[in-house]
Amino acid sequence: MKAHPTIVALSSGAGRAGVAVVRVSGPSVRFVIETIAGSVPEARRAAYRALRDGDGAIIDHGLVLFFPAPASFTGEDVAEFHIHGSRAVLSRLLSVLAALPGLRLAEAGEFTRRAFEAGKLDLAAVEGLADLIDSETEWQRRQALRQMEGALGQAAAEWRSALIKAMTLIEAEIDFSDEGDVAGPLIAEAVAGCQGVLGSLRVALGSFAAGERVREGFVVVLAGPPNAGKSSLLNAIARRDVAIVSPIAGTTRDAIEVRLDLGGIPVVLVDTAGLRESSDEIEAEGVRRARQRADNADLVLRLRPPDSETDRKDSGTTEIVVATKLDLGGSARPGEVGVSAITGSGLPELMALIASRLGKLGQAEPALVTRERQRVAVADAAAAIERAAQLPHEQPELIAEELRLAVRALERLIGKVDVEDVLDSLFSGFCIGK
Repeated sequence: MKAHPTIVALSSGAGRAGVAVVRVSGPSVRFVIETIAGSVPEARRAAYRALRDGDGAIIDHGLVLFFPAPASFTGEDVAEFHIHGSRAVLSRLLSVLAALPGLRLAEAGEFTRRAFEAGKLDLAAVEGLADLIDSETEWQRRQALRQMEGALGQAAAEWRSALIKAMTLIEAEIDFSDEGDVAGPLIAEAVAGCQGVLGSLRVALGSFAAGERVREGFVVVLAGPPNAGKSSLLNAIARRDVAIVSPIAGTTRDAIEVRLDLGGIPVVLVDTAGLRESSDEIEAEGVRRARQRADNADLVLRLRPPDSETDRKDSGTTEIVVATKLDLGGSARPGEVGVSAITGSGLPELMALIASRLGKLGQAEPALVTRERQRVAVADAAAAIERAAQLPHEQPELIAEELRLAVRALERLIGKVDVEDVLDSLFSGFCIGK
């Protein structure tokens, strides 16, 4: 791994806190510890020290930990200073550290990038770490943790190993077909061995839709005519005033989104414009967008105000008809859920039904493939294997080339090749101390 300058950053949350963690990584870590804390403590054992500035004045008392290379997160020497989390203490310690020779403040995601470059994490695991940091619900945490622990990378390594074994058989057939000790129809054996890989790739691709939804949130759209109570219901579910509520029809003209944790399920609840014909160009555009959001939603709540009919499209599991304004005399018909945004009546039942419907769209095991980049790489590998299986066995060179393309797609998946255009965008989304 190429030599890096030593970097320093706050790795815990910014602001007032009981404890804060400042992390340092790079070749000057031992010098930093000796300068600030007096001596390097035993590896991986916390030592209580006075941390001093260049004049010997105490900045704070805290714990110092040392993680020697290569057995550290970044693969370099790493130090952590656990100190009191006041802004004054943090500001002073960071300014003293940044002023030491050979040190600079870290950029966003730079610690994780060094871990990737040191081979501590593959690209899929890095993406899982990013998702874990951003996770807001239990489903997102479980899925991201599986990615960060290397589930996709391990699967890709097994797929790649099987394909390389198949390529070895084909090369043996090409190079040594006239040798007496090279047995049997090796190409047929190689192609047959790839079928198991192809099946696994297809299963992984099949999990993508659910994995993407868990990562980004299931979309639930509130749809219905003007003054059906969509904005009131949105505010009641969100437990805050998100949307403007008015008796004037057409108040909501663009989609309003609220992110929710519904029993561990990530949900994006969308309030849309009232569905009606309008000569107002702006409102008409809002209605068009509302219909489009409903068509693409995972679940639609079709709101029916009192003494009205619903525009429900079908009786499938993608829609729930909600009878609104029970406090004004509304009532639920068979198959509907009655609610009042004012009194809260019926809201627990509605939320439980939404969670039940969305839960059926997920899967018991967290998805392997959760990002579009991953889906493309896996799909490219599967397509190459399919092409190889369709080639006549009399063309072993072409079969080997297709398998080589499949292997390259899997290497792209875990970040061994062709990832430079991905890295800057990915790591810029990390916090500074990660």
